[in-house]
Amino acid sequence: MTSFPMNAGDGVYSYSKNSQLHKEMIDGAKEMVIDAIIQKLDIKTILSSSNTFHITELGCSVGPNTFSAMQYIVEALTDKYLLYQDQVINFTNNIPEFQIFFNDHVTNDFNILFRSLPFDRSYYAYGVPGSFYGRLFPSRSIHFAHSSSGINWLSKIPKELVDEKSPAWNKGLIHYVGASNVEVVNAYFAQFEKDMEIFFNVRAEEIVQGGMIVLITAFSGYIRLLKFFGSSLMDLANEGKLDESLVDSFNLPLYYPSPQDMTKVVRKNGLFSIERMELINIKSNLVDEADAKTLMMSLRSSIEGIIINHFGSKIGEEACARTILKSEEISEWMKVNYEKPSILFVALKRK
Repeated sequence: MTSFPMNAGDGVYSYSKNSQLHKEMIDGAKEMVIDAIIQKLDIKTILSSSNTFHITELGCSVGPNTFSAMQYIVEALTDKYLLYQDQVINFTNNIPEFQIFFNDHVTNDFNILFRSLPFDRSYYAYGVPGSFYGRLFPSRSIHFAHSSSGINWLSKIPKELVDEKSPAWNKGLIHYVGASNVEVVNAYFAQFEKDMEIFFNVRAEEIVQGGMIVLITAFSGYIRLLKFFGSSLMDLANEGKLDESLVDSFNLPLYYPSPQDMTKVVRKNGLFSIERMELINIKSNLVDEADAKTLMMSLRSSIEGIIINHFGSKIGEEACARTILKSEEISEWMKVNYEKPSILFVALKRK
C-alpha cells in the first residue's frame, strides 16, 4: 500500500502497526490472485527465456501485508510450474528461483521493510525506490507485477480543484467523496486517466509478453470515511485555529476506480488484455462490526503524512486525533449507512 508523498511507514502514525484495513483487502483478494496465476499466466512463454522468475510489488510500504501477498504469489507460481511440468513430456527444468523487487517512493523506509523480511521466505528480495509512474526496470525483465492499494494514489492533485475560478473548485472538502459537484469527480478521473496511461506505457516496456499485472483497489465500505478527516479540519477552521483557505487548497490525491473506469483506461491504452475484472465482496470485521476506531486508525496511517505536509505537524496531528475521537459517532453513522465492503480486482496480460 503506497502513499504520497510521505510514506505511512515514515509518518507520525505507523502503517506497520495500523494496517488491518489493508490486511483485509490482501486476504480478500488471495483466492482471486491465485486463480489468475493458475488459469491465466502464460508460464510456457516465460520459462522459455528464463528460469528465474521476476516479480515486482508496486507500492510495498513497510510490511507486513506485502510479505503475506508475496508469499501466496510465490506459492501459486510454484504450483503453476508443477502443473505445467506434469503436462509436458520430458520437461525436467528445476523449479524457478524467484526475485521480488519491492517498490515504493524514495521516502519509504526500506530499512523497516528489510528488517521485517520473513526468515523462511523462498525468494530473493530487492528494493527499488521511485514512483511507479515512471520506468523502474529494464525492458522485458518483469514476469509478474502486483499492486494493492497503489494505483489509488494520483501522481498529483488536479489544479482545477483548488482554483476558485474553476467549476471543479472543491471548496470546503478534501476529496470527491461527498462532493455534489460532478466537475470535481470528473477532474479526479481525468487525472487518474492520465496517470494510468503513463503507468501502462512504462509497465508495457518492462513486462515480458504474456506476463501479468494484478491490481487491487478498495471500492466500497471504506472510502466514504475519508470525509470525516475533512470535517475535523473544517472544525479547526471554524474555531479559528486554521485558515479556511488552507482547507480549500487541500485535496487528497486518491481516486478509487470503478470497473467501468478501469475498462476504459485499459482499452484506451491497448497494450494489455483484460483477463479478469470484477468487484469482490470481502469479509470485513471492521465494517461489519462498525469498528470505526480501528478503521480510522488504518486510514490515518495512510494519509496523515500528506495532511501534515500541507497543514504542518500541529494542525495535521490534531485533525487526525480529533477524527479518531469521533469514533463512536462514526460507528453509529456506519450502522445507519451500512455499505458492503468490496474491492476491485483486475488481472491484465501483456499483449
